[in-house]
Amino acid sequence: MQEHTSIQLFKFEVAGGVSEYHAMLRITNPRLTFAEQVESLHAAYDHLVGEQLPGAVTVFKRYFLSDAANQTDALMATQVEHTGCALSIVEQPPLDGTKIALWVYLQTGVVTRTLPHGDYEVSHNGYRHIWSAGNFNKASKSEYQTRLLLNDYVMRLAEQECSLADHCIRTWFFVQNVDVNYAGVVKARNEVFLTQNLTEKTHFIASTGIAGRHAHPDVLVQMDAYAVGGLQQEQIHYLYAPTHLNPTYEYGVSFERGTYVDYGDRRQVFISGTASINNRGEIMYPGDIRQQTLRMWENVETLLAEAECTYEHVGHLLIYLRDIADYAVVCDMFEERFPHIPKVYLQAPVCRPGWLIEMECMAVKAIHNEFYKPY
Repeated sequence: MQEHTSIQLFKFEVAGGVSEYHAMLRITNPRLTFAEQVESLHAAYDHLVGEQLPGAVTVFKRYFLSDAANQTDALMATQVEHTGCALSIVEQPPLDGTKIALWVYLQTGVVTRTLPHGDYEVSHNGYRHIWSAGNFNKASKSEYQTRLLLNDYVMRLAEQECSLADHCIRTWFFVQNVDVNYAGVVKARNEVFLTQNLTEKTHFIASTGIAGRHAHPDVLVQMDAYAVGGLQQEQIHYLYAPTHLNPTYEYGVSFERGTYVDYGDRRQVFISGTASINNRGEIMYPGDIRQQTLRMWENVETLLAEAECTYEHVGHLLIYLRDIADYAVVCDMFEERFPHIPKVYLQAPVCRPGWLIEMECMAVKAIHNEFYKPY
């Protein structure tokens, strides 16, 4: 069955050190049933980890589903053989007409374990990488759900001798009916961050806030997060690109445009969800998907350049579209410019209706920094 799945693979390989890989698995035959698509996807995944990348362990997986309410239980029933990592599942329909896609992040030479509250720890060389995925609750409003999610995460980090301000590198918020519920997410996040000394005078956290749905209709907000224990504060840097982007607090939200972390042997870059915006916080090219895509690329390129990286260092792209009718145009543009970067196109409206498209990415670049331990 694996012949019905394509795999795009990014490799950052280090002799004698930790190698890391991004893989994007996408179904090529949309006529298959959901069960057949899952079977094909997992056959390809098993081949990837068993044959193509022997010795690599999966650190994080995110499944993108077309209909979470009807598909999640069936997918979870297959996870006995495919778990053993941080697992995220979100309804963000793949725009190629298929029912499921999968982003996988893998590494070699690391020690892994599941922490008491279900978070997943990946350890090497004194660093503890803590992946938290699929967090949710069923409080009555998106504001209350977000507040509970963040407060619970703060307590879980504290149990690992970490804090939100000093150790959390990246968050993702998936919001059901984002046009209605995102305001509650913003309010709760702003207020919790203030209690954690995350302010415009200190720093925030790289993040994506995007439409996404859980299988249960009462779940309005899901959260994934990534933190690293064992870092010195000097290893963490924030990206601003002031010629192209404004500080997010200027329009009432609290996240960083991007963050990079330096280790002794590499620089890892985390670019937040980025759209067609200028340095006054204004939407650029309203209603024009082509021009919004070009401006978005320019914004991300400027953020990467601030971290001394280019698109050649990008390990994966997640591309979010509000209107499925824009898919053909956007797909042609991306496949022409970035044919080899692992990517997936998803239906997921952005937090401001005027933004027709948004994307995020991770990048990695080899460096030599004698002041820090290798990854």
